[in-house]
Amino acid sequence: MKMKKSLTPLGETEMEVLHHVWELGEASVADVRERILERRQVAYTTIMTVMKNLADKGYLKYRKEGISYIYSPLKKPEEVRYNLIDRLVDNVFHGSAKDLVQALVKNENLSDEERREIKKMIEDLED
Repeated sequence: MKMKKSLTPLGETEMEVLHHVWELGEASVADVRERILERRQVAYTTIMTVMKNLADKGYLKYRKEGISYIYSPLKKPEEVRYNLIDRLVDNVFHGSAKDLVQALVKNENLSDEERREIKKMIEDLED
């Protein structure tokens, strides 16, 4: 059986955990699980495994504090986002950032305010 290759190096739960660690600055497995439990059920061991995997992949670092491990980010959110977007552009849009932007603008329900902000961003790039 052939494994389906992910478009990104991070799974949905990994991204969710990363966001919580970014917001908290540093966190134990219990800290992250507590936040996720506000929205859905998740086992402590699941979060523990995900955080260990994120450390193995170089997204988190950890230190031992008593019997707990305290995790903190090794990569900034912007760095991770840019890398994920680069992979998405390469894998889905054959390297065309224009096609990605076009897909976002055409398929999203943008408010007039969001449209103005996007136009201003583009204008600012041209200055």
